[in-house]
Amino acid sequence: MSDFLIVGGGVIGMMTALQLADAGHEVTLLERGDCGREASWAGGGIVSPLYPWRYSAPISNLSRWSEGYYPELSLRLLEETGIDPEYCQKGLLYLRVEDEAEALAWARVVGKPLERVDSDFLYAKEPNAAPGCDGALWMPTLGSIRNPRLVKALRARLSAMSRVSLKEGVEVIGLRRQEERIAAVETAIGEFAVPEANGQVIICGGAWAAQLVESIGIRLPVRPVKGQMILFKAPPGLVSRVVLMDGRYVIPRGDGRVLAGSTLEEVGFDKTPTMEACDSLWHSATRIVPALADCEIEHHWAGLRPGSPDGIPFIGRLPGFDNLHVNAGHYRNGLVLAPASTRLLVDQLLGREPIVDPAPYRPLRC
Repeated sequence: MSDFLIVGGGVIGMMTALQLADAGHEVTLLERGDCGREASWAGGGIVSPLYPWRYSAPISNLSRWSEGYYPELSLRLLEETGIDPEYCQKGLLYLRVEDEAEALAWARVVGKPLERVDSDFLYAKEPNAAPGCDGALWMPTLGSIRNPRLVKALRARLSAMSRVSLKEGVEVIGLRRQEERIAAVETAIGEFAVPEANGQVIICGGAWAAQLVESIGIRLPVRPVKGQMILFKAPPGLVSRVVLMDGRYVIPRGDGRVLAGSTLEEVGFDKTPTMEACDSLWHSATRIVPALADCEIEHHWAGLRPGSPDGIPFIGRLPGFDNLHVNAGHYRNGLVLAPASTRLLVDQLLGREPIVDPAPYRPLRC
């Protein structure tokens, strides 16, 4: 039997499993569908909050730690699996930033490279960017990762590890409580018993995390927030780096394709793509890079982010239980915060010194 039973096979669940297995523990991961096919697959892959100076310290602390970890993780996964997550660090250009002074002040405080650049610099970097800009903010250290390939590489690595048992197509329908511990995880194919001595259960269910703990009387304020994106079949070189304007962004991929996102919709668990959103994303993308108007929209999809009241994830042991933990509620920053948030939880699980103060992330703080 496994020391740790993880519910949810997105990037949070898989990175948790990887770290626990690296530390020598037996891990079972339960995923109702295919690993990495929900929000982890649907996002854009920018390894930073969109406007990082607008976020609270708890999010910024996790973000900075994660940003430094992604290059190492990407190289490791490429070496171990042959799948390239395509981590790319070409910086980000912010166009038409209203709170520019606040952004530059934030950068000085945290020591983050961010500067005001003129139009010559802007169009030398991105000749096809929106015309008529007198300059931009430039963050040279920002990177992005091709998240569908990241989750594919994580799944391949876990599948090859003898300490990890991946159970896909296994829907969790409840948790069986025995006094102050979880005795078993109930699924559509039967129970998975939790070892009585030291077995731990970790909920990494993303937008579905609240539903997973309702069966034991816990109300976790995590809700689904729909986001839609489109993919342009663009020629290589049309866009070379992430460009952000008016809250929307374009992200280039290594083969020339360009993602554009994203919407924010409070519509419950509805993941149906809509033409209204497609049109809105197309107009935003073609304002950022007008030449995209000549490119075919190759794909249009939607995903569900795990929203939380303040955007700060819930990380840690759930009150009233000795062996039940959660890592959910990352809102728009699941991929951004995944390395640090999973490391923070694993530090607590294994009794290590945590990378940051865990107090701001404690579950049920709201």
